[in-house]
Amino acid sequence: MMTPHELRTLGLAVPSAPGRPTYISAASGLVRIASWLYVVADDEHHLGVFREGSLSPGSLFRLMEGDLPPDKEDRKKHKPDFEALVRLPPFGDCTHGALLAVGSGSRDNRRQGVLVRLTDAGALRGAPNPVDLSFILRPHEEVFAAVNIEGTVVTSAELLLFQRGNKKHSANAIVRYSLPAFLESLRAEKPPPLVPLTQQFFDLGKVNDVPLTFTDAAALPNGDLLFSAVAEDTDDSYNDGLCAGSAIGIIAANGTLRWIKTLAIPLKIEGVDAHRVGDDLAILAVTDADDIAVPSKLLSFTVRA
Repeated sequence: MMTPHELRTLGLAVPSAPGRPTYISAASGLVRIASWLYVVADDEHHLGVFREGSLSPGSLFRLMEGDLPPDKEDRKKHKPDFEALVRLPPFGDCTHGALLAVGSGSRDNRRQGVLVRLTDAGALRGAPNPVDLSFILRPHEEVFAAVNIEGTVVTSAELLLFQRGNKKHSANAIVRYSLPAFLESLRAEKPPPLVPLTQQFFDLGKVNDVPLTFTDAAALPNGDLLFSAVAEDTDDSYNDGLCAGSAIGIIAANGTLRWIKTLAIPLKIEGVDAHRVGDDLAILAVTDADDIAVPSKLLSFTVRA
């Protein structure tokens, strides 16, 4: 088992709206660029911006106009459900690359994305651009009983979407697309559905008879994929359930599951990032307790890889 080290809670200088807490409570994706930590939450219209190594409150960068309803159930119905955050390479007028927040695709209003350009130092630049991701998310309805994209990864040539299963439909999958084709589609006004290159299904095991399912992933320099997984006791992609356990694992560049290790405590990890430090793999992770009263945490792990 792995024991995480808690670095901080994701406190904010200013809440996203009056009555909202001064912290992120539903962190769902994490990208580290230089000393910046970018965190997307599945119940907000904002991106959290933090400094690595700092305990100072973070700031919010607005991704979408308007405020979500304060009531929990109304908020769930109307939220864009940003479950993944990925760094894109330079393309078009994104001369230093961009961040892309990706909706889960589990409902019609959850097929949205938001593109934010980056500076050469990795800071956010300019206004956010909304993106209709139906061309890549809607076709998943023909393959999966319940579409739920929880992770997005970019390699040198491919875009990977991580489909998360649930207790009723436990299939996890990685769907691979041509990265150049995807970037070209982002620039089109009404792109046609993008055809995947491959799709691969994974059985990640169970915790207390609850299947482990993908919640995020990150690409490693050698071609391997780091992923996080959660055993959440729910039968669908809409309703939350009790977290029976979490895990971190590695999928080798050839597509085989190299290893998976559960956490000593059942924190619901929803976002991961990793980089090498010598012979070790330094992993950062963010949590989502599915409770507005509980701040999301930033955790760290060190693994000999």
